[in-house]
Amino acid sequence: MANIIKITDLMAPELDIYARLNENQLLHYYEPDTGIFIAESPNVIIRALNAGYEPLSILLEEKEIESDAKEIIELCDNIPIFTAKLDVLTKLTGFQLTRGLLCAMYRKTLPSISDVCKNAKRIVILENVMNPTNVGAIFRSAAALNMDAVLLTHGCADPLYRRASRVSMGTVFQIPWTYIGNDTKDWYESGMDMIKEQGFKTVAMALRKDSLNVDDPRLMSEEKLAIILGTEGDGLADSTINDCDYTVCIPMSHGVDSLNVAAASAVAFWQLGKR
Repeated sequence: MANIIKITDLMAPELDIYARLNENQLLHYYEPDTGIFIAESPNVIIRALNAGYEPLSILLEEKEIESDAKEIIELCDNIPIFTAKLDVLTKLTGFQLTRGLLCAMYRKTLPSISDVCKNAKRIVILENVMNPTNVGAIFRSAAALNMDAVLLTHGCADPLYRRASRVSMGTVFQIPWTYIGNDTKDWYESGMDMIKEQGFKTVAMALRKDSLNVDDPRLMSEEKLAIILGTEGDGLADSTINDCDYTVCIPMSHGVDSLNVAAASAVAFWQLGKR
C-alpha cells in the first residue's frame, strides 16, 4: 500500500533533501558512503528504477498520484511519498517541478574504468564540461548514436545532478559511465595512459590547422576510438590535444567557427559511431 504523506509543514526535516540541501550536499549525504541524488520527471525516474537505483522518497503534486506517478508508486514499495498542490511544491523547492514529480534516490558505487570500457568500441571522454545541460545532452546523444560508455574528469558537472539527468532523458542511467581517477589532476597526469592501456586510439575534437575532417577514412578504420570533448569556450587543454592520436574537426560553413559542445558531440557520434 502506498505510504502517501500530505505535506503540512514545509520545514519538516524529511523535506530538507528537496528544499534546503544543494546537490553537492546530497552527493556527500552519507559520506564516506555514497550519497543521494534527485531525479525529476516520470521518464527519468522510471529509467533510474529500471537501472536498479533504489528510491528513498518521492515528492509529487497531488494530481499525479493517479496519473503519471501511478506506475512509479507501484514500483517503489512503501517508501514515503510526500504530496501537496503544485503551488506548495514550488514554494518548497524554489522551482516548478517538471511534470510534478521528484524522487530522491541512493547513488551506486561507480565502476572502474576497465569495467566501463570492457567490450566497448566507441567511448566518450568529457574534459571539464561544467554545464550540466551540456553533460545531459551529450549523454543523450551518446546513448542514441552508438557510443558504448562515457568517462568524465572530475571537473565535469555530475551526470546525476537533477538538470543533467533530466536533459539526458534518463540516459545517464542507461549508458555505462565513471570518473577518471580520484581528482582532476589524475586525468592530466595519467588519464591518457589509462585510456590507451584499454586499446583505444584517442580523438581530440579541436580546431587546429592539422585537424582531420570527422569523416576521414582513417578514423573509420580504427577498431576502438575514444572521442574527447572539452568545455564550452576553452575547449580541450593543449596537453590533451598534443597527447591524442588524432585531432578532428567538423567542417563549418557561413563563417561559423564551431558548434556548441553538445551539438558537436551529436555530429561526431553520428559519424564516428558507424559500425
